[in-house]
Amino acid sequence: MELTGLSFEGKKLIVGVGSALVDILVRESDGFIEKIGGEKGAMVLVEPGFIEKVLAQVTGDPIIVPGGSACNTMIGIGKLGGASRFIGKCGKDDMGKMVVTDLEKNGVEPMIFTSPLPTGRVLSIVTPDAQRTMFTFLGAASETTPQEIPEKCFENTAIVHIEGYLLHNRELMLTALNRAKKAHARVSLDLASFTIVKESREFLKEIVSSYVDILIANEDEARVFTGQADELRAVNALSPMAPLVVLKIGKRGSYISHNGQTMRILPMGNGEATDTTGAGDLWASGFLFGLVNGYSLEKSGELGSACGYEVCQNVGAYIIEEGWKRIRQLL
Repeated sequence: MELTGLSFEGKKLIVGVGSALVDILVRESDGFIEKIGGEKGAMVLVEPGFIEKVLAQVTGDPIIVPGGSACNTMIGIGKLGGASRFIGKCGKDDMGKMVVTDLEKNGVEPMIFTSPLPTGRVLSIVTPDAQRTMFTFLGAASETTPQEIPEKCFENTAIVHIEGYLLHNRELMLTALNRAKKAHARVSLDLASFTIVKESREFLKEIVSSYVDILIANEDEARVFTGQADELRAVNALSPMAPLVVLKIGKRGSYISHNGQTMRILPMGNGEATDTTGAGDLWASGFLFGLVNGYSLEKSGELGSACGYEVCQNVGAYIIEEGWKRIRQLL
């Protein structure tokens, strides 16, 4: 299936807008999540004191790496050799410096604003089934204002990729959407979390119908958004909402729907997942990179699937160099 009706006018730059965060990853049991009052697989906003309290109870040493959904996606595009830029806000602290350094190291242009607040962080608890449950303190990321995003940051941009977590700052999201459209960029929206969708369902429907060209969801997000538990019914419900729709179904692959046609993308690799943190973010890296470089929808989906598979083979939202070598063979 070829992409039609969504021209990028020869542009290849992809700009991500979202929260600049640091991931703190720990391995624990399902019982541990119940003990601290969490809902498995969810993302909830918390104060930093909650994260410190939980960290005092974990059994192993945490792994600390740069994170944030759109940030992860832009890093993946940079690693693939694509042009990417990330817009976000950090604190003037060591964690903020870590985020900027990591972006630059991986070929991403950082457009990072700073705040007196500490850099945001996510406590990601990984259970034995590789599922992650996230507790997020937005910190400096919560202070990004519409006035800080100049129109020039979207000039000559093919796709503006926005994470659904930005729904916590609706004014900022609307500003980013309007400026992306004014710059004649295509808009990609990742629904991010079923808890986010549940809280903002009606507002989300409004912005998808008005602004979004590429809608990306996993099965839990799609179920909450459409009310359909069956994956085929869910993708059929999503399809009229945007010109290009993606439904990710974990280790079973994904669906891509465009112009009334739906194709199934089979999963890549056959290893068991170690940690699903960043799987959807890196899937988006491969898919969006493929689109702006003229790949077919099937090839773009396969590239997304390969990136999503490789990131699940280690703890954290990053792919080791051997994994990137395997992915580049697809190019």
